[in-house]
Amino acid sequence: GLGMAVIGACTGFGAICGSAVATTATFSRAALPELRRYRYDPGFSCGVIAVGGTLGILIPPSVILVVYAISTEQNIAKLFKAALIPGLMAAAFYCVTIAMMTRRHPEWGPAQPRVAWRDRIGPLLGIIPALLVALVVVGGIYGGVFTPTEGASVGAFVMLVIGLVRRTLTPAAVRQAILQTAETSAMIFAILLGAEIFNAFLALTQVPTAAAEMIAASGFAPYTVLIGLLLFYIVLGGVMDELAMILLTLPVFFPIVTALDFGMPADDVAIWFGILVLIVVGIGMTCPPIGLNVFVVASLARDVPVTSIYRGVLPFVISDVVRLGIVVAFPALTLYLVKLLE
Repeated sequence: GLGMAVIGACTGFGAICGSAVATTATFSRAALPELRRYRYDPGFSCGVIAVGGTLGILIPPSVILVVYAISTEQNIAKLFKAALIPGLMAAAFYCVTIAMMTRRHPEWGPAQPRVAWRDRIGPLLGIIPALLVALVVVGGIYGGVFTPTEGASVGAFVMLVIGLVRRTLTPAAVRQAILQTAETSAMIFAILLGAEIFNAFLALTQVPTAAAEMIAASGFAPYTVLIGLLLFYIVLGGVMDELAMILLTLPVFFPIVTALDFGMPADDVAIWFGILVLIVVGIGMTCPPIGLNVFVVASLARDVPVTSIYRGVLPFVISDVVRLGIVVAFPALTLYLVKLLE
């Protein structure tokens, strides 16, 4: 139904956006009026958009993965490849959750009248340019044609050309895009600067090394330690911004995880752990008491109580935890494309 269409649209938008907040804000404006027009439950509608917004970081390219790669000195292209299957799994799990919840509560998602194929195909033609940009950028990165940084430049240039050809790009829009890019870049670099100072402090105090040695001497099984760290991330994600959370915890947690024996090379563990962190960050963005995506939706749907949105989000959080368990149990889900496309 319409809820699944929103998830599908968020998946496609995530391939060109890379930000959960931007994806959530975009579809709060674009999809929420339609969901209401078809009498979807307000809390459930907002929940669908809030979790759909997390696909902005789960589907590569992703800002969170770029920050992870910079912080841990990992290959960004490998992380993008590793994120693809878990990201598509997230979209599939969300669609299954929508089907289950609307079957159990039909009033949450009433059946809609059938739409003729002609009316379905017409709007799809309008998104071809955006899909072309995603194909060029992600395909170029996966194929080794250019680096992720070069890919971002190529994507911006292609969008500029499309905007000029379609005559939809005005000087005011270009100015706004440049200002927003500058603001976002300044914010990220300010956080990175603070993280570098924190990393220098940790290096001087030897805290990561001491923590890794302590855990190694404790005799805990590697998966026990990993699950404990992931649970900590989920709790922390409910009260802390995702970028700050990653930059403050990775200097301590990353050496611990890569030092554990999971039966695979440390480089593979680093890639796998990056995707696990990405998943728990997505969960944290929809969990109380903060759940940044929930508040983004709530700011644009002021008549819907935040408690109702959390009620709508809860089934999806459960599906996220199940998906997290699957990716923990089967690391090959993240490493298959990395090995295949090397």
